Amino acid sequence: MLQACLNGSRSRDAHPALPVTPQELAADAAAVVELGVTALHVHPRDAAGLEVLAGPEVATAVSVVRAAVPGVEISVTTGAWIQPDPVRRAELVAGWAALAAGRPDTASVNVHEDGWQSVCAALHAAGIGIELGVFHVSAAQTLRANGFPPGTVRVLAEVQPGHSPDPLLAALSWSSRPILLHGEDSDAWPVLDTAARLGLATRMGLEDCLHRPDGTPAQGNADLIGAARALLRTG
Repeated sequence: MLQACLNGSRSRDAHPALPVTPQELAADAAAVVELGVTALHVHPRDAAGLEVLAGPEVATAVSVVRAAVPGVEISVTTGAWIQPDPVRRAELVAGWAALAAGRPDTASVNVHEDGWQSVCAALHAAGIGIELGVFHVSAAQTLRANGFPPGTVRVLAEVQPGHSPDPLLAALSWSSRPILLHGEDSDAWPVLDTAARLGLATRMGLEDCLHRPDGTPAQGNADLIGAARALLRTG
């Protein structure tokens, strides 16, 4: 599985092709799906371009993208940096149950963030699958001690800059859920190579990386996904 992570928390000035509006996300989604992507991860924004968890903005982004690429899995974030109050964050996520066509298929929850279990419970109650973000060995240990929340579909092994993926993968060796391995910025391509070698799911897009494997600037998400597909075929 190759997931396309289209924008993340980057600001619009991070890259001239970074998609921010629902229409821009939909256009990039259509382009990467043409290349064979079957799963997307997006960070919905408000009119000012700021990341949000509020239902109306999430519903608009998801429904516009879904109309462009029906049948493709759409994931969003529940990052604590967007709403630091864990109680309010879970309340906002719980409200996604009523979003109908604008309800995401899955959402990522970072295990090291306060309130992660409550957010997972809200997602499960809303009928939304859970991607568990595990950034480091201590988060993997926390997850093992608590077990997988109901509704967990995969683990996102998110290798932090300058770290080898090996300790994190070793700490997740017990996992009964599929692992999606990825890095970011200068480590994004080496980690993708590791995922290819190990036969793990992975992801690529402007959220994680702004350059091609040779270090040249990427033209956009489709450029990155095309390069990733080529490496995965030869990996």
